[in-house]
Amino acid sequence: RAILSGHNINLLGLRGQAKTRLARQLTNLLDDWIPIISGSEINDDPLDPISYYGKERIKELGDETPIEWIPKEDRFFEKLATPDVTVADLIGDIDPIKAASLKLSYSDPRVIHFGMIPRAHRCIFVLNELPDLQARIQVSLFSILQEKEIQIRGFKLRLPINVQFLFTANPEDYTNRGSIVTPLKDRIGSQIMTHYPKTIDIAKIITHQESSVEDSKDVYVPEIAKDIIEQISFEARESVYVDSKSGVSARLSISAFENLISSAKRRMLINGESNTTIRMTDFNAVISAINGKIELVYEGEQEGATEISRLLILESVRTFFVNYFPKIKKLNKSEELDPYSEVLDWFKNKELFIDENLDNKSYNDTFKTIKVLKKFVKNHIPKIDAKDENFMCEFLLWGLSSYKKVSITRTSRGLSFSDSFSDYINGL
Repeated sequence: RAILSGHNINLLGLRGQAKTRLARQLTNLLDDWIPIISGSEINDDPLDPISYYGKERIKELGDETPIEWIPKEDRFFEKLATPDVTVADLIGDIDPIKAASLKLSYSDPRVIHFGMIPRAHRCIFVLNELPDLQARIQVSLFSILQEKEIQIRGFKLRLPINVQFLFTANPEDYTNRGSIVTPLKDRIGSQIMTHYPKTIDIAKIITHQESSVEDSKDVYVPEIAKDIIEQISFEARESVYVDSKSGVSARLSISAFENLISSAKRRMLINGESNTTIRMTDFNAVISAINGKIELVYEGEQEGATEISRLLILESVRTFFVNYFPKIKKLNKSEELDPYSEVLDWFKNKELFIDENLDNKSYNDTFKTIKVLKKFVKNHIPKIDAKDENFMCEFLLWGLSSYKKVSITRTSRGLSFSDSFSDYINGL
């Protein structure tokens, strides 16, 4: 609607909401090719030139004026609003070297060196992180947005520049780096609030699209593993340990997925294997991707970034756990049978260690020896694919750990699962 209204647009939203990506997609709405006067700095339309150069060329050559054709991909201009950006960068300035070489006075319009905005005539111009732009620079945009006038060192040029402006900004209460001056806000036609993916399915599509890891047949990824990766971001956005004002970027899921695949490929190379499957132990590699992408509140800082990352993974597992296995009640009545009793009984006198670099055969043999796990998984997921069985066995253990039914201990080599009560007694 804002585009049809011909508005300049401000995309306002937290980090990692694809504001810049949305802006770049607008080039798909442009004509495939447009003509410009050959040699024009500001893409003069042959039928409606606005620069001194363009008008003079048409006046001299008329219908013989040479033209060039530019594709829609070249009609996108982007500038990051850093504090060192100047009016000359955006609008232009007098070029003393051009004046000297052409022997022109500073009053001649031909000595003007146009900035990025005039050069974006008939194009899309995106100014990222608008609040970072100094207030005096923001003021210089007033006349361009409203009256289409630019002033350069005393020159008052009436240039009817046809530019689609898009600005991106984070909420001011988060950045604290600056603000958008009120008169500039007033001149921006539409302010659009962006948001994070609202469903797991959409989030998975985005991660698959943006991930640098190519689809390969050598690493099998169970669908539930992809769901857990996306759920981590959803859990982080709701976590009391994470600063909600800073947001949780969609880049978290992308980086986490890349680390997940890389962990499996590393194990495959270590063992000299040609293929492997994602395991729950591979989620240890995801922690480094989470750590740098969440802003913790005071309570989170006290716990530590790594511990919060582990907690988010467990919470994600817990969210999907009830979709596959019986709900775990906090208190069971004495006459009620605990569906997990057989599994938990196995751990009373035993411990299961899973090496993160375990080869495929050893990994498969590990779960073959624990028949109670396989039996439980098959009973509750009758139509499970054989390729997913071991993953779901491990997923079951992680889920029990999230409910504190099983203790999980992390070492430099892998994960150890044991009876949580025994661990508690040993810790006394």
